[in-house]
Amino acid sequence: MLNEKLLEVMTYEGVVSIVTWSSNGVHVANTWNSYLVPVDDRILIPAAGMIKTQKNIEENNDVKVTLGAREVMGYRSLGTGFSIEGTAKFLKSGSEFDQMKEKFPFLNRVLEITVKSAKQTL
Repeated sequence: MLNEKLLEVMTYEGVVSIVTWSSNGVHVANTWNSYLVPVDDRILIPAAGMIKTQKNIEENNDVKVTLGAREVMGYRSLGTGFSIEGTAKFLKSGSEFDQMKEKFPFLNRVLEITVKSAKQTL
């Protein structure tokens, strides 16, 4: 699910947008490519805030994520991006939480996204 091009994009710095929605409306949270940790068909993201994101996920765990990097070759020229759809939950304990906490000491939760689709957009 996480192809080589997407994994390459994650190695460069760029902005990541995480879109959630519930009866309270749509919310967009941002983070950085360098905070994304791919694990099989999942992406782990350190969370220190993301309060509205968590509230939305508790009601509706569907998420959309976009990210990109200018340094990675796209379809026609340098620069590419991805649109990811999946489901999400927050981890507050466990071995993956501990590993992420070691890498990102500021986190108090880990956002885990299970990827259903990842489409290159550029």
